[in-house]
Amino acid sequence: MLATLALEDGTVFSGESFGATGERWGEVVFNTGMTGYQEVLTDPSYCGQIVVMTYPLIGNYGITKEDFESKSAYVRGFVVREECKQPSNWRLSETIDSFLKKEDVIGMSGIDTRALTRRLRNFGAMRGVISTGEVDVRALVERAKNCPQLSGQELVPVVATREIYTCPGAGYRVVLIDFGAKLNIIRCLQERECEVVVAPPDTTSEIIMALNPDGIVLSNGPGDPTDVPYAINTLRELVGKKPILGICLGHQVLGLAMGARTYKMKFGHRGANHPVKDLATGRVYISSHNHGFSVDEDSMKGLDIYVSHRNLNDGTVEGLKHKFLPVFSVQYHPEASPGPMDSEYIFDQFLEMMAGEGN
Repeated sequence: MLATLALEDGTVFSGESFGATGERWGEVVFNTGMTGYQEVLTDPSYCGQIVVMTYPLIGNYGITKEDFESKSAYVRGFVVREECKQPSNWRLSETIDSFLKKEDVIGMSGIDTRALTRRLRNFGAMRGVISTGEVDVRALVERAKNCPQLSGQELVPVVATREIYTCPGAGYRVVLIDFGAKLNIIRCLQERECEVVVAPPDTTSEIIMALNPDGIVLSNGPGDPTDVPYAINTLRELVGKKPILGICLGHQVLGLAMGARTYKMKFGHRGANHPVKDLATGRVYISSHNHGFSVDEDSMKGLDIYVSHRNLNDGTVEGLKHKFLPVFSVQYHPEASPGPMDSEYIFDQFLEMMAGEGN
């Protein structure tokens, strides 16, 4: 079946559909990872987006449930150069086509993903509509122009837990504020024997403190960090009371809570090969990314926070640290999944803070 992708600037790509049928809209972004498409599909941070994979062959090792980062696929569309119809992997349970059908996600293959990626790099992430079957191309472009921007959609409540639940552990008790948390954040904390109490994003500071945590982790999640003002206000009340670690959206929300500003990036960082420098040690780590917003470094002047990590591709802020309190955050994903696990040391630093060994 025919599949068509229309961008808000009038650019149209035609290819073949796989997965679900119908029509979906969203922000069109690209991911540069060579592997990890299962983790991308099930990462709640992609909610509201149509994802283009730059690596040309996707689906060659099938779908394995143990590699999921949440229970469902949250992307609205999935665009690839070539969909592998006959995967080979002793762990696989199904093909990417059958998985996307079950998850009601439209897939599209057979297009020049290099050309599409270059357009997004040159002109920035755009709104788009992906549709299957015969379509009126002009009408599709108009719908792309008129669909909502990513900001303002309030995507966090769509992907986050609505109830508090606990993942067992014999060590420190960590409250994980869930903005759309990837499962590997929980796994990384449990590997360090932490008991992880997962809380909804609108949990009040009083309830969080009543859970008697040794530390607080702010998870990744989708959308614009300014769309969760309730979480920003809660964090203002929590800073200084317990050690805090922010990851991705949690990093941005923490920056806002401490007085900084955020801005939307041209096309964001999405992939598993971004070089990040730890300014304290001078060491460079290859890291996993998925974000379209960043903390504005200029807005940090005069605040009690400073830049702890920097992206070596474009110089953007990749980490924050409080000058006096046990509070820090990273823009990238120390839990990886997908990508290199070089940055898991961030969790070890968080444990040291909970032990009172550092700030």
